[in-house]
Amino acid sequence: MQENANDLLEPWPSLELAARLDWALSPKLPAPYRQALLQEQWVQTRCYFARRTDLRPAEVEHFCKDPDYVVRLCMAKRPDLSPEQVAALCRDKDPNVRYAIARNALLSAEQRRQLLEDKDELVRQAAQKGPRPSQTRCRPGQVALYR
Repeated sequence: MQENANDLLEPWPSLELAARLDWALSPKLPAPYRQALLQEQWVQTRCYFARRTDLRPAEVEHFCKDPDYVVRLCMAKRPDLSPEQVAALCRDKDPNVRYAIARNALLSAEQRRQLLEDKDELVRQAAQKGPRPSQTRCRPGQVALYR
């Protein structure tokens, strides 16, 4: 009987934070760990995973609704958001998220106009600057991430 490679993985709950961060950035992420990262307790690890350029649409959707604004801020910089996700991030309760989405090239003219009238001064300034192209970085041995 052949062993399944997933059977050889350490259980996610037993992994230290450093190992979780390494897996979040790994180009060869096993499916069980990918699932575990969606429910990860540490926001730093969720942020690293959420910045991956290879997120699946369901993962993007999941992280756009993350309870932590820092994760939603990471999502607001992505070029692969749906119109519904862009709209939700434009209405986000946190001004840091609205600031990030204000620079996203996916905004409609109406969304940009609304952000130009935002109650937060920094959000208005970001909307005035206009779109900023998404940027990526890829360190050796890691998957490409949105900055």
